[in-house]
Amino acid sequence: MNVVVWNENRHEKENPVVADIYPEGIHGVIADFLGEDHENVRTATLDEDEHGLTDEVLDQTDVLVWWGHMAHEEVREDIAEKVKQRVLDGMGLVVLHSAHFSKVFKKLMGTSCDLKWREAEEKERLWVVDPSHPITEGIGEYIELEKEEMYGEHFDIPTPEELIFLSWFEGGEVFRSGATFRRGKGKIFYFRPGHETYPTYYNKEVQKVIRNGVKWVDNRQTPTPVYGNAQPLETITTK
Repeated sequence: MNVVVWNENRHEKENPVVADIYPEGIHGVIADFLGEDHENVRTATLDEDEHGLTDEVLDQTDVLVWWGHMAHEEVREDIAEKVKQRVLDGMGLVVLHSAHFSKVFKKLMGTSCDLKWREAEEKERLWVVDPSHPITEGIGEYIELEKEEMYGEHFDIPTPEELIFLSWFEGGEVFRSGATFRRGKGKIFYFRPGHETYPTYYNKEVQKVIRNGVKWVDNRQTPTPVYGNAQPLETITTK
């Protein structure tokens, strides 16, 4: 499997708190633990040529992991469209935290993907609501994070095909924090935790969910459908 971890890599350059937590970037931490499962893991960032997502890179990518926050509008429209098309063609997509507002995710969802939010260093408890799903393998009844950013309903997304996690926050809000979708041949997993000023991506349970999510969205074995005028498989008897 060829995995690409994409990140704006802007907070890490501009915010010393983030740089201290993620000296190799959020993408670096995610790529490191995904590298324990897959030999071919690479990173790409916003300021690289074509955002690191050239046609050659995208054509070879089986799963794309996307993190973004402060620079969604700097993503080139043509590249966002190319990523969308690759998902429709079968590339898996894992969307993390504030990438709910990315051009790619909004194009695939067809909605605003807006929500409530608050930064108050509050506890988050992510309840597993589908314990039979492969993405929750190895996870208990819930994941508890001591400090996270709050996301609250209403989350303006289409009704998920599968709801995996439901979060409760110390301030009282709840949020659909793990959800799956299918678009064309592609599979998509949205996973909420991961605010840049907290060390969330070092949490082993969060890492486990992302690792499971990458495996689940991998869609290389799905047959390619044939469209258009079709010859009959059986003999058609005419009267």
